Amino acid sequence: MSEETTSGPDVPPDRLAINPRSDHFDADVLQRGVGIRFKGIVRTNVEEYCISEGWVRVQAGKTMDRHGQPLTIRLNGPVEAWFEDLGEDAPVARA
Repeated sequence: MSEETTSGPDVPPDRLAINPRSDHFDADVLQRGVGIRFKGIVRTNVEEYCISEGWVRVQAGKTMDRHGQPLTIRLNGPVEAWFEDLGEDAPVARA
């Protein structure tokens, strides 16, 4: 992961969610596999992220809301994203 880019076909979108109810859900992008690094740590439990605004949403324990959806909390900090199917030298999207 050496290249730093902000757009292109090999760079994940600025904002992406795994919940199909979200406006930012994209099944085709998720099938490729998106890696997320938040504050220098690779995270695997991210529900939604936004690179330009610098935040991720993660599930808050096993708590559910009244609609049966997991409760999430928003964490602020530097976010980096890349496609995992491109290997080690994939271009990384940063703010």
